[in-house]
Amino acid sequence: MKIEYLGHSCFLLQAKSGARFLTDPYDGIGYPMPRADAECVLCTHGHFDHHNLAGGRGVREVIEKSGSYERGGVSICAVDCFHDDVRGAKRGKNVVFILEEGGVRVCHMGDIGELPRRDPIAAIGRVDVLLVPVGGTYTVDAEGALAWAEALRPLVTVPMHYCCEDCSLDIAPLRAFVQAAGEARCVFLPSASFDASEVPAWAGKVVIPQRAKHV
Repeated sequence: MKIEYLGHSCFLLQAKSGARFLTDPYDGIGYPMPRADAECVLCTHGHFDHHNLAGGRGVREVIEKSGSYERGGVSICAVDCFHDDVRGAKRGKNVVFILEEGGVRVCHMGDIGELPRRDPIAAIGRVDVLLVPVGGTYTVDAEGALAWAEALRPLVTVPMHYCCEDCSLDIAPLRAFVQAAGEARCVFLPSASFDASEVPAWAGKVVIPQRAKHV
């Protein structure tokens, strides 16, 4: 599975079958989203910076509810969690998506706002690639993201939902997470995409792809 980082919490995942999945397309965050072609959009919740359905081209289906699905040879498990630390009283629910192809499991945590709990940990199961928010304010912060990484024990952790160049949201920059994780653990990629087949070589690392630019 090829994984490309489009900024914020948005990734384009392409399976070996050619099926393409777009996660949390965004708008209104200070910089534009790159163009993306995908048949299926996965939205973790309905906020503007995660639910810009116009951000994908060729979209045939939107999945935004918990359950089990199979699309294009990819198994998808969607697990209900909370967008805050008071069981959704502030910001409601958040859906965590786990996509599996060829034994590789990619987990997109969306705007997870709660710290690890037994039930979602069990429902999520084994994780190879963990895509987790680190910017705080509306989600877990750097320490909370690391708590999820410790609980789920992925092969690699990929940070998302942090303040970068031109971002207008009140969230922390990436450096706060890098410092908390330890810079020696971080692998900074020269491009926006990587292939899941590369993941075993980075076991135990934090992988940080470049953000794809709008064209």
